[in-house]
Amino acid sequence: MTDNAEVQAPGLKLGEAPPRIPVTIEGAVGALIMGTLALITFANVVVRYFTSVSFAFTEEYSVALMVVMTFVGAAAAFGADRHIRMTFFTEKLPPRTARWVEIFVLLASLSVFGAIGWLGTWYTWDEYRFEVMTPGLGVPSWYYTVWMPLLSVVICLRILGRMWRVARLGLV
Repeated sequence: MTDNAEVQAPGLKLGEAPPRIPVTIEGAVGALIMGTLALITFANVVVRYFTSVSFAFTEEYSVALMVVMTFVGAAAAFGADRHIRMTFFTEKLPPRTARWVEIFVLLASLSVFGAIGWLGTWYTWDEYRFEVMTPGLGVPSWYYTVWMPLLSVVICLRILGRMWRVARLGLV
């Protein structure tokens, strides 16, 4: 992600202001997670090469970190107006109609991530309440699943911010 003003988002060019909270926060968290994943994988390869022993437990951490990185990336994508969409038809629409379509898409995305956050909260609560342990390491499973509802809230806030910037243009 870049915050450079000369780089346009690949979708609709609606002309809204950049987000107030910079997307570089998600970029830094994503870079930290990628660095951690690289270290875990590198350590596993080195230990396996020199000792013929595998750090099998690292797979559990790696999968959890990849899920967190996916949610952080989704938040960054919505914040920087780089979320996945099909623009073949919407780019041919008048700007006012394109804004309405963009708001509809954002509302649909908000409902999906809101549902993930809501259901993920209940899922995490059940794992905590019933003391579910992970099969590999035997740590409480909610350590991993708690990030799903928390980061869904971050994504929903990014979506709401984008909706506000699109709607604030006064053409909606």
